[in-house]
Amino acid sequence: MKRGDEEDHRGSGEHRGHSGHSGSGGNGTGPVGRSGRRATLLVLADGRMPTGGHAHSGGVEAAVTDGSLASLTDLAAFLLGRLHTAGLVAAAFAAATCHGIETGRTGVIELDAELDARTPSPAQRAASRAQGRTLLRAGRAAWPVPAGPRAPHHPVALGMVAAGAGLAPGDAALAAAHATVTGPATAATRLIGLDPLAVTAVLARLADDVEATAHAGEAAATLPPRELPALTGVRLDLLAERHRVTALRMFTS
Repeated sequence: MKRGDEEDHRGSGEHRGHSGHSGSGGNGTGPVGRSGRRATLLVLADGRMPTGGHAHSGGVEAAVTDGSLASLTDLAAFLLGRLHTAGLVAAAFAAATCHGIETGRTGVIELDAELDARTPSPAQRAASRAQGRTLLRAGRAAWPVPAGPRAPHHPVALGMVAAGAGLAPGDAALAAAHATVTGPATAATRLIGLDPLAVTAVLARLADDVEATAHAGEAAATLPPRELPALTGVRLDLLAERHRVTALRMFTS
């Protein structure tokens, strides 16, 4: 990683005192209880949080352009496939980052490098880091997020913010899995004029899959970084590269 791409290697993976069970909240006034953690998770998962996700379609715009996503049925299949590939990887790395910060056993830099190796598409890498940078800015406005790369991949940034907010690795995994489907679903609504109520119903039917993906990500959090999930959504990579060279587009990625 270039020197200009990081704020401070010191403290990456070495930060203490942000356990999801006993860490401090953003105001530093005391332990975050179970109810407080749930409320914090809602803030982190809220689509109105300025994380830059509104500018990214997660491959939906390119799929709409090539005609492979044109209906609610297409959207449901697309989201399910995305969840079980990119979503599982994101959930695992978000949870592993949060766990690594809590325990000091794994550095953020190492996790970010491992995730980079799992992202073969340059367009996907750029989009992930852009969202990670924006998420860190928003997170640091609210919570004592530990030091680390200035523009980490989005799941790593999510794990960093979750740790700073006093959340547990499972919370980070759930937020990552949730974002994997909600962002693209919103993009599809805007791009092809789907009924927002019908799209909400699609997301509701995916709830069990989102939860299962989050649990799988949480279970992988204690693995060595190189053993974390490495599933690849080849079509997502191809869509991202195709979108990158498209002249007219609504979304950045």
